[in-house]
Amino acid sequence: MFSVDPDILIALGVFLLVLSVPSLIAAMIDRRPPRVAALTAILAAGILVYVVQTNPGVFSLRDVPDVFIRVAAKII
Repeated sequence: MFSVDPDILIALGVFLLVLSVPSLIAAMIDRRPPRVAALTAILAAGILVYVVQTNPGVFSLRDVPDVFIRVAAKII
């Protein structure tokens, strides 16, 4: 199976989770089902759960800003 850097997965999961919140709120205000927002939030939660389960004790909530810095440094 392929291996992806856990830092990238955490950054992706947090990014998707943050993007799903405005979509969820907009759908609720418009009184329509938040299907895409819910699917995005579930996908993000799944990514984050996968990373935490495959790397137990390595990441905490305090590490999230550092993860984004490391991912940005890898991209640049």
